Amino acid sequence: MGTITRSLANNLTTSQGVDTNKFRNLVINGDMYIAQRSTSVSSITSSNYFTIDRMRTRCNIGTWTQSQSTDVPSGQGFVKSLKMDCTTADASPPAANTLSIQHIIEGQNLQYLKKGTSSAESLTMSFWVKSSKTGTYIAELFDNDNQRQISKSYTIDSADTWEKKTITYEGDTSGAYGNDSGASLYIEFWLAAGSNYTSGTLSTTWTANTNANRVVGNVNLADNTSNDWYITGVQLEAGTSASEFEFLPVDVSFLRCQRYYYVHATNSHIIGTMWWYNGSINSTTCHFPTEMRTAPSLSTTSGTGFYRVFTGGGPTDFDSFTGIEDESPHAAAVDSGLSGTAHNVGRVKCNDGGEIIFIAELG
Repeated sequence: MGTITRSLANNLTTSQGVDTNKFRNLVINGDMYIAQRSTSVSSITSSNYFTIDRMRTRCNIGTWTQSQSTDVPSGQGFVKSLKMDCTTADASPPAANTLSIQHIIEGQNLQYLKKGTSSAESLTMSFWVKSSKTGTYIAELFDNDNQRQISKSYTIDSADTWEKKTITYEGDTSGAYGNDSGASLYIEFWLAAGSNYTSGTLSTTWTANTNANRVVGNVNLADNTSNDWYITGVQLEAGTSASEFEFLPVDVSFLRCQRYYYVHATNSHIIGTMWWYNGSINSTTCHFPTEMRTAPSLSTTSGTGFYRVFTGGGPTDFDSFTGIEDESPHAAAVDSGLSGTAHNVGRVKCNDGGEIIFIAELG
């Protein structure tokens, strides 16, 4: 067994720590397949993760419905895409406002790019995109550790037609990425921006950030409710040419997404074993399927009878979990205000409406 383990490790690593022939795509869930939160969310006017895992929406221009769509480029192997659909237009956005889709990457996953040295690697991004609105769009890389950025344009030539785009960004010899689990690199697909971001000269080489130079020439996708935009097959890799999209097994992609967002239990699912420390204090330990990026925060729903615990006295419904404690990247305990008997135990589950989620997202 030890020989097999060493062999697998040798295949997955090089002297830089990564074999770029395997997991060469720095983007997690670039095929838009995993959507733990929802497959469609309407009335979006603010920034958050809404549907597709690892794809963050930055929004205060217009109103949007975002969905996981089955409209994909034919014959390429993709089955899902991210769709943005404008439902309330904003033809003249305020100067400071923005609309984009972001993907954020941990610094420790970027070290083999050698950024900040004379040997800095170029990066090539490829993706499939489709929109009812033709024209110029900006795809930006933003170094959050050093406040540096580079913006490149691409053109949607034909309305309502899937087109593959490839963009190469030269290596940056200034500013190393932090070797940690923090947000180091933002990939930003701009869809609209106010004049604070469009009034300068586009920064097509790595430079210290000036907001006015980030999104020059971009269309305003929010200017009409007939506008929509789709994307899939996003790949960012070292080098000056694009390889074919790296499809990973669904279970591998799912586990990588759970590092940032983990749905522990929903309707009718088992949460764990509840244990009473005394008559008014209890906790339920939740173990995570993979190490999360950092000790997570807790998101739960509350409502009449959303949860149920089975003890020797029979089932008891209760309304909420009140907090989290002893959280780490590996496990956490969740607490409820349900009274009981010291040292008693019971199996606890979600009823309809109940939900236990752990979040360690970037951004």
